[in-house]
Amino acid sequence: MTATTNGKTEPAALASALPQGLSAAQAAEALIADGPNALPDAQKRGLLAITRETLTDPMFSLLLAAGVLYLVLGDLQEGLVLFGLVLVVLGLTLYQEGKTERAIAALRDLTSPRALVWRDDAARRIAGREVVRGDLLVIAEGDRVPADAMLLQATDVLVDESLLTGEPLPVEKGVDQPLFSGTLLVRGQGLARVTATGAQSEIGRIGQALGNLSLDASPLKQQMQGLIKVLAGVALGASLFLLLAHGLLRGDWLAALLAAIALAMALLPQEFTVVLTVIPALGAWRLSRQNVLTRRIAAIETLGATSVLCVDKTGTLTENRMTVAELYATPPPAQPATQGHSPSNCAPGERLPINYASTTDLPECFHTLVEYSILASVTDPFDPMEKAFHRLGQHFLRDTEHLHRDWILVQTYGLTPELRAMSHVWRARLGDAHVVAAKGAPEAIVDLCHLDALAQAHITQTAEAMATKGLRVLGVARARFEGQDWPAIEHDFDFEFIGLLGLADPLRAEIPQAVSEARSAGIRVVMITGDYPATALAIATQAGLQPGAHGLLAGDELTHLTDVELQQRMGSVRICARIAPAQKLRIVQALKASGEVVAMTGDGVNDAPALKAAHVGVAMGERGTDVAREAASIVLLDDNFASIVGAVRLGRRIFDNLRKSMCYILAVHVPLAGMALLPVLLGWPTVLYPLHIAFMELVIDPACSMVFENEPAESDVMQRPPRDVQQPLFGGLTLGLALLQGLGALAVVLLATVWGASQLTEGATRALAFAVLVCTNLALIFSNRSRAGSLWASLWVPNHTLWGVVAATLVLMALALYVPWLAALFLFEPLPLTWLAAAAGLGLASVLWFELLKTINGKLAS
Repeated sequence: MTATTNGKTEPAALASALPQGLSAAQAAEALIADGPNALPDAQKRGLLAITRETLTDPMFSLLLAAGVLYLVLGDLQEGLVLFGLVLVVLGLTLYQEGKTERAIAALRDLTSPRALVWRDDAARRIAGREVVRGDLLVIAEGDRVPADAMLLQATDVLVDESLLTGEPLPVEKGVDQPLFSGTLLVRGQGLARVTATGAQSEIGRIGQALGNLSLDASPLKQQMQGLIKVLAGVALGASLFLLLAHGLLRGDWLAALLAAIALAMALLPQEFTVVLTVIPALGAWRLSRQNVLTRRIAAIETLGATSVLCVDKTGTLTENRMTVAELYATPPPAQPATQGHSPSNCAPGERLPINYASTTDLPECFHTLVEYSILASVTDPFDPMEKAFHRLGQHFLRDTEHLHRDWILVQTYGLTPELRAMSHVWRARLGDAHVVAAKGAPEAIVDLCHLDALAQAHITQTAEAMATKGLRVLGVARARFEGQDWPAIEHDFDFEFIGLLGLADPLRAEIPQAVSEARSAGIRVVMITGDYPATALAIATQAGLQPGAHGLLAGDELTHLTDVELQQRMGSVRICARIAPAQKLRIVQALKASGEVVAMTGDGVNDAPALKAAHVGVAMGERGTDVAREAASIVLLDDNFASIVGAVRLGRRIFDNLRKSMCYILAVHVPLAGMALLPVLLGWPTVLYPLHIAFMELVIDPACSMVFENEPAESDVMQRPPRDVQQPLFGGLTLGLALLQGLGALAVVLLATVWGASQLTEGATRALAFAVLVCTNLALIFSNRSRAGSLWASLWVPNHTLWGVVAATLVLMALALYVPWLAALFLFEPLPLTWLAAAAGLGLASVLWFELLKTINGKLAS
C-alpha cells in the first residue's frame, strides 16, 4: 500500500507489507558479534578510579602522614599498623563505592531507552542495548531512535536531530533516508532497518557518551558541602592551634605534629560525602526492586515531601484491561453503508448490557456498531480499548459478513487536541466507494455527524447514564467516500452516527488501600482523566478519593479560569475530568503556586511539559513514550498507583536514614575531637593518637553508611504530614541535638578519664578512655536509629548489618585491649574486667539524657 501525508499507517499494517524481521537466534548471533548497542559510559568509575579518588581523600593523606611520621620516629610497628589500617579502610571504601557503582549501573541499564522491533513475526519491546544490525524497528511519535537505521516506510515522519546537528528545527524524513541513533521522532511513524549500533553509530563516532542517570549535585549535597567546608576550616584552625600549643608548652614538636594530625582526623567529616552518595544510590536501587526507577537521584529528596499526587486514571488507578460492558445503538437508515447489511428490527435507542458468561447472542441491531468500532481500530491492536473491540467482534460476529480481514486500509486521521476522534478509510473492493469508520469521545462523534439539538441531547443523556456506572464511553460513526482526493479534515466526510460503547476498566484491587495510606500521610490524591466526569466520579468513589461537593473540575471549566482562579479552585479539587494533556501543565503550575510539592504522572508526548514542571515527574514504564520517560525523574515499571505510594514510603525512609546518619556522624566526632584536644590543653597525658582515631574510623565508616542505609522504615513513617522542603535536612534543631549528643558523650569520656587517672596507671587510664569512647560510639548508633522510639525498643528492630558491625567492633576492641603486642601499639596497659564493665555502663549512660528527651517529647506529642 502507499503511505499518505495526511494520515497514519498502522504499525501492524506496515509490517505486514515488509520482509520479516530477524529471528531471535539471528538477533542473538548479531549481539555476540557486534556487542551491545551502548556507548562508552563516561560516568562509570572503575576500580582504579575509585582507588585513586579514595587515596586523595584528606583522611587517607593524614593517615599516611602519621604512618610516615612514626617511621621517622623509629616506631616501625606503629607505622606499619597505621599503613595496615589504611588498607583496611581502603577496602571498606572500595566495597561501599563498588556496591554503589553497581547499583547505579543497574539503574542506567533499566532506564535506558526501549525499542519496538519486529522479530519472529511479532512486535517485541526490548531494551535499547539489545538492538542489533538488521533489526526491523517500529517507530512512532515520541520514540527515541535507538540505533542508526534506514527508513523503509514512513508516514509523515519529522525528526529532531538537534542532538547531532545543533539545528533546532525538526527535519522531514522519507523512505530510504537515514535515521540516527539518539534523535527523536516528533511526528509520524514508520519502519526502519538498523544499519549501525553502539560505537559504530554516527553518535558513537562523534564520541558523545550519554548517561540517563546522573549524579548531579542535589540541593542536599550543596547544603552539606557548605557544612563540610566550615568543619574542614575548623579542623585546620584547631589543628594548627594544637600544634603550636603542644609544641610551645611541651617542646616536643614531633609529638605535637602527631597530636595535630589526630585532631584533624577527629574533626574531618569525610563520612558526610560517603553517606550522601551511598544511601541515595542504594535507595534508588531499592526503589527499582519495587518497580520504581529513579532517573535522577536528587528526586529521592523530594519524593518523601510530596503533598499532592496527580495521577492518571486509566492504567494507573485501573488495570487498563478493558471489556465492552454495554452497547447503545441507533436505528440505521434504510440503505446500509456496507454490503450485506440487512434491515434492522432494533428499537430506537436500545441499550444492551454485555456479559460474556451469560450473553450468547448479539441482536442484529448492534452488529453494525461492533463492526465499525473494529474498523476504526488498529488491525492488530496494542491498545487495551481496541483489543476489547476485537474481542467483542470475535466473540459475537465470527464467521459473519461484519468482519473484514480482506479490506485494505488506505488512509487514517488521528486524534487531535481540537477533535478527540480518529477515522480509518478502507477500500472494500476495487471500484467501490471507500468506507470510513470513526470512533472517539461522544461529543466529538456527535460534532462530526452534525446532529440536531434534540439528537445531541439524547445521546449526551445516554452517555452520561453509561458513564455513571464507571464506564468509559466512546461514540462510533460511519461514512462513504468516492475517489482518492482525501479531505484535509474529518468534518468534510458525511458521517452518520451509529451508537455508543461503554467499556469497563476495573479498579486495581490494591488502590483503595494505597489511597487511604496516602491520605494518612497527608498527601492529597488528584485523579486526572480524559473521561466523562460521571465516569471519573464513579471510579473515584470506588478508589476512596472522597471528591466532595466541589471536588470535580472539568476541562471546559478549566479553560475559562484565570491562573489565580485555577490556583484557588485546585485547593479543593480531587478529580479533573475531560482534561487535555496540555492542561496538565496549568494544573501543575497552579498547585506549585499554592506551595504544594507536586508529583505528576504521564505517558504521552504532550505530557512531557507537565512532567518536567512537576517537582517529581512520574512516567509510565509499560505504555509511556521515550519523551515522557526522559522528561520524568521517576519511571513506574508496572504503571501502578500503589507503587507510587510505596515509593513515597521508601523516599521518606531514605530521608529519615540520611538524617539519622548525619546526626550520628556529627555526634560521634565531638568526643573524638574533644579527647584529641582537651587533654593537651589541660596538661594531661595525650589520650588519643592517630592509631586510635584510625580504629574509630573502622567503626564510623560502615556504621554511617551500611548500618543506617539498612534501617527499616519507622512505624509512623506514613502517618506524618509531608516535610517542609524549605527546611534543611541537617540544620536548626537537628544540628543542635546532634551537637548536644556529642557533648554528652564527651562529658562522659572526660569524667571516665578523670576517674581512671585517680586509680589506674596512665596506660590503663588511656585504655579506659578508649573503651568508653568505643561504647559511647555504639550507644550513639542505637540512640540515633529512631527519631522517637527508645533505645530499648530499637534493639528489637531487625538490622543484620548493625549487629555485624557491633560484634566486629567489640571483638576488635577486646583484641586491642588484651592482646599484648596490640595493646603495646595502642599504648594500653591491662584494663581490669570490672573497669571494662564500667566502660560499657558509662557508654550507655552517655545517651540516657537523649532517651529521656525522646520519651518526654513522645508523651507531649500524644
